[in-house]
Amino acid sequence: MAEVKIPELAESISEGTIASWLKSVGDSVEQGENILELETDKVNVEVISEEAGVITELKAEEGDTVEVGQVVAVVDANGEASSSDDKEADKKEDKKESSKEDQQKSDSKEESKETDGSDDTEEGSDRIIASPAARKLAREKGLSLNEINAGDPRGHVRSQDVENHEASQANQKSSSKKSEEKPQQKSSNTEPEKPVIREKMSRRRQTIAKRLHEVKQNTAMLTTFNEVDMTNVMELRKRKKESFQEKHDGTRLGFMSFFTKASVAALRQYPAVNAEIDGDEMIYKQFYDVGVAVSTDEGLVVPVVRNCDRKTFAEIEADIAGLANKAIEKKLSLDEMTGGSFTITNGGVFGSLLSTPIMNGTQAGILGMHTIQKRPVAMPDGSIEVRPMMYIALSYDHRVIDGKESVNFLKTIKELIENPEDLLLEG
Repeated sequence: MAEVKIPELAESISEGTIASWLKSVGDSVEQGENILELETDKVNVEVISEEAGVITELKAEEGDTVEVGQVVAVVDANGEASSSDDKEADKKEDKKESSKEDQQKSDSKEESKETDGSDDTEEGSDRIIASPAARKLAREKGLSLNEINAGDPRGHVRSQDVENHEASQANQKSSSKKSEEKPQQKSSNTEPEKPVIREKMSRRRQTIAKRLHEVKQNTAMLTTFNEVDMTNVMELRKRKKESFQEKHDGTRLGFMSFFTKASVAALRQYPAVNAEIDGDEMIYKQFYDVGVAVSTDEGLVVPVVRNCDRKTFAEIEADIAGLANKAIEKKLSLDEMTGGSFTITNGGVFGSLLSTPIMNGTQAGILGMHTIQKRPVAMPDGSIEVRPMMYIALSYDHRVIDGKESVNFLKTIKELIENPEDLLLEG
């Protein structure tokens, strides 16, 4: 017998949620074959079997939270896999046994009702499909599994269902008590209960909420704004995009590489924006690993483009496109999401005109890009021209960065974007 355990994932990850089982009891597995998908705070990972054999037991269900090192399955190296015919026969036999058992219990229930009015609550509880943890918790709280509504669409009762049932009972008792203490309101003032959908947050959404709240609580975050005339960048991009794409194997020339290069140049001039606080010390990072926010169906993720100071425009664009595709396909590794020193987020792709982005983790700053709009602009000679303008924002930790540095940092980015040729000189 071999045990399948949740492996070490990363220093900051100690647990995860079973998103789906890829194998069932009775299935054969090869050494190194994936048997389950685990959802963690940052990425989804697949857990493999270290031994070849047949799965004889699954110790956790989909949706259960499991810790690193916890045994989740047992594999028998000498076992034989169940054939499809065997499984179908087992299902038919189980169905027959269940039908026979239900008939016997129904007869018993009728007989007991005729004699002393007792019921078969305990027997009914045995028929309920529930995890061992849920059964134990229900016994401890003196609850019957028959009374508990399962959140799982298959009707499986889990420990959280038991806790939710107990909380619901407590709320009902509290509401009943309050209604007895207070006089009833007139029927004309009562309204029917509004329809709602209650859905448990995914582990990633819970983590996003927790981390962003921590940033707001533990930093002195401020945001400063500026606007950029995008005329020169847009003209340069229009002239060069076709030749750029042909030269670099289909890689498109977007705006992100310009803003990434401009951010690196500004970080060199104002190193505090590339720093962080560690206790009573300041850590000034001598590298330029820029996180790029990517929106997915499960929430925002921030993969990191490494060594942006040493990469060309084409390399940066290719890295961003590759990481974005991985994020959408849920194939990002933990290494690709950790260690960034600065972050760029582009709300403009969704039409955002202005926003105050929240910093990521221990970083001291984040640059927010927004949608490009044509607006009348006063030119140096006093004339008025309609120009494509973008608002940009820098949210920063005021404990690390002074107002003067933040304003000049954003001003540097503005000047480099409005004069894109200067980015080539920055190297």
